[in-house]
Amino acid sequence: MVRIALVTISDRASRGEYQDLSGPAMAAWLSAAITSPWEPVIRIIPDGVDSVRDELIRLCDEEKVDLILTTGGTGPAPRDLTPEAMRQVMEKELPGFGELMRKISLQKVPTAILSRQTAGTRGRTLIINLPGKPSSINVCLDAVFPAVPYCLDLIEAGRIETDPSVVVAFRPG
Repeated sequence: MVRIALVTISDRASRGEYQDLSGPAMAAWLSAAITSPWEPVIRIIPDGVDSVRDELIRLCDEEKVDLILTTGGTGPAPRDLTPEAMRQVMEKELPGFGELMRKISLQKVPTAILSRQTAGTRGRTLIINLPGKPSSINVCLDAVFPAVPYCLDLIEAGRIETDPSVVVAFRPG
């Protein structure tokens, strides 16, 4: 069974000051898109390089999840440090994910240029940084997820099958 970590990165949500809407948005999108068995691993952690880095490493190296989707911490605000943490975690960066997410998001809002989302691999785990807004999460997952199942195949992670009425996974013939 594929294990997918859904990591909300937010000081306020981690302290319980507001309800996390981003984590459930990721879970809802995945539940509609993925037809093969998968298990969610839910985390809500504070912003910061150390907290994000340490949790991502734990999920990759100890919990051996196949895919990590993070939400939050990718903007220019002082506590938005997810990309800095990612640089300490990734073995291989996959900048095309961030490029496509910014491109597709720019069609909706001009502030998409402020986003610093990226993606990369660590061992047999793919990590993708998503924006924090639930509607933006859907837009970004719609754009990048066609490449995710094949990427997981390439890094020898778990296999994901998708519902083609939601997202068509591309695997070269």
